[in-house]
Amino acid sequence: MQDLTQEQWHKQILEDTTGVILDVRTPHEVEEGIIPNAQHLDIQNAPSFMEGAQELDKAKNYYVYCRSGGRSAQACMIMESMGFKNTYNLLGGFSEWKGDKTKL
Repeated sequence: MQDLTQEQWHKQILEDTTGVILDVRTPHEVEEGIIPNAQHLDIQNAPSFMEGAQELDKAKNYYVYCRSGGRSAQACMIMESMGFKNTYNLLGGFSEWKGDKTKL
């Protein structure tokens, strides 16, 4: 897992054509908006998160965020224990995100 600042994370996403953005917030939090093209896996629902993560391509790069950066760091660690090689945690999370946002 690598912690990235908002600027580093955004820059890497723009340059990584096969990267996957992963939102690990609760459904209620997702109602506030989401980073465009993000997939949603709620880390609060551990069995569902683990099941969903198992279906992801472990060879890809994952850019993970939550509301403030804590749960996404936890998600990155879990994913790495499952065999994911490249996970990037968004420091400050969605609450500090200055990039584009959309509604689901």
